[in-house]
Amino acid sequence: MTDINVDDFFKDAAKTLVALYSVFPRRYAIFVDDIYGSEDPDEFGMHSDRYRACFGALIWLGEENYLRFEETIKDEAIDQATLTGRCFTLLSSPASHPDSDGIEDLPEQIRIERSTHIFRIKAALQQRSSAHLRVAMIDLMGQMEGLSRQDTSREIEIERP
Repeated sequence: MTDINVDDFFKDAAKTLVALYSVFPRRYAIFVDDIYGSEDPDEFGMHSDRYRACFGALIWLGEENYLRFEETIKDEAIDQATLTGRCFTLLSSPASHPDSDGIEDLPEQIRIERSTHIFRIKAALQQRSSAHLRVAMIDLMGQMEGLSRQDTSREIEIERP
């Protein structure tokens, strides 16, 4: 069993990267409301821990060079954000262990597209699978750091639906 905050982080980070990939190379404002969902602050003007964790994920992605942004908008958004060149290239590149179930008979261009990091991340988000998303994000992050998947995590077997 994993810590829920780590699964939430992977989901927030994945949604952010997908959003920026879909508008690349334009700069874009990423709001916590768009990633996590909207909520009203409490009577003291504070957001929930989960909301602040999502904002923290946005800041972390910037600090770790997945994205660049010009400024924050309160604790609600990052403004003028774009993927770094390294992150864009990695998202567009084949994953180290792409899913190969049922793609052998597809045309080469589709096989290539389905082997990319961004495709795996989008698929995991669409499936709402924390386990698949964790594997896809750890693979991406390991390659971002220049490590192989074996250096960052042990093999995780996931049953296919």
